[in-house]
Amino acid sequence: MAGNSFGQLFRITTFGESHGEAIGVIIDGCPAQLEVDMDYIQSELDKRRPGQSKITTQRKESDTVKILSGVFEGKTTGTPIAMLIPNEDQRSKDYNHNTDVFRPSHADYTYQVKYGIRDHRGGGRSSARETAARVAAGAIAKLLLKTQGIEIAAHVSSVGKINAPNVEIKNVQDFIDEREKNIVRCADPATAEEMIAHIDSIRKQGDTVGGKISCYIQNCPVGLGEPVFDKLHAELGKAMLSINAVHGFDFGSGFAGSEMRGSEHNDLFTKDANGNIQTLTNFSGGIQGGISNGMPIEFRVAFKPVATIMQSQPTIDSKGNEAEISGKGRHDPCVVPRAVPIVEAMAALVIADHWLRNRNSILPPNP
Repeated sequence: MAGNSFGQLFRITTFGESHGEAIGVIIDGCPAQLEVDMDYIQSELDKRRPGQSKITTQRKESDTVKILSGVFEGKTTGTPIAMLIPNEDQRSKDYNHNTDVFRPSHADYTYQVKYGIRDHRGGGRSSARETAARVAAGAIAKLLLKTQGIEIAAHVSSVGKINAPNVEIKNVQDFIDEREKNIVRCADPATAEEMIAHIDSIRKQGDTVGGKISCYIQNCPVGLGEPVFDKLHAELGKAMLSINAVHGFDFGSGFAGSEMRGSEHNDLFTKDANGNIQTLTNFSGGIQGGISNGMPIEFRVAFKPVATIMQSQPTIDSKGNEAEISGKGRHDPCVVPRAVPIVEAMAALVIADHWLRNRNSILPPNP
């Protein structure tokens, strides 16, 4: 199966299935001498792991990561980094009912037709369980970016029709601390309580609900991104749309910008007190001409409702006969609380890759 690798210079390849022995990732291109903080990497995985609260799936996975190669005495060696996360709590029998039946809005039908075979146990490779490997790799990328002062933070900005007010990030760690005070991971406490009550109500009805995650990249230098096909926002869009259940991506003013006039939308240049060029507004979302302009990069990611619902639905079986299916097992009523670290991880992988690529954009001066 192609399409399992992401990135050019900072490149990852993930492997494994939802109900296999393990999932994992190979990272190639990470510079040597990077200090690897295992506690930090595990803390990132803990934010994504299942069984966190009443509004997430109750599958119990510790998501304990083990590094098999590429790190020596706590630092990267410049060789491929292999990371492994064992699967500990598979209940494959929960999926026996859909061995020959296609679940609505899942990858069952498309995988069956494309490959002539599919793993019905949780979707196999199409399961969001695979994203734990991305979070592990993204944690390495975030450690790399921190050496350059680049920080990434995201939060749940909407659930269904409940929208949080816009937030201003003055300190990234303070923002993350506030977000982590509630189980929905919204940085606005009042909205968080409303979101939690709504998700719990939807869960009790055997249904699911979607939402949005807003992500902010702070202290990104000017110049990341490539002209034409590898524009920075295009790379971020591809990264986000590769996440399970993502149905939309916009940055800066997004779709709302289409309703504005140029005189309203243009980000006018100015200088700060230190003489640094910046813009008065940030409708560009920190990216102009596909290249970062030094302003905070801001984007939003829309997630559909989880496709598995605890209600009976008509469907078709593998022989083309009409059938009926009802969700069983352990599933998220809303995916966005656990998707926050996934969004951050994919953003970190994009920025780390382009930071490495940008180091060769100008001929160095003669010694």
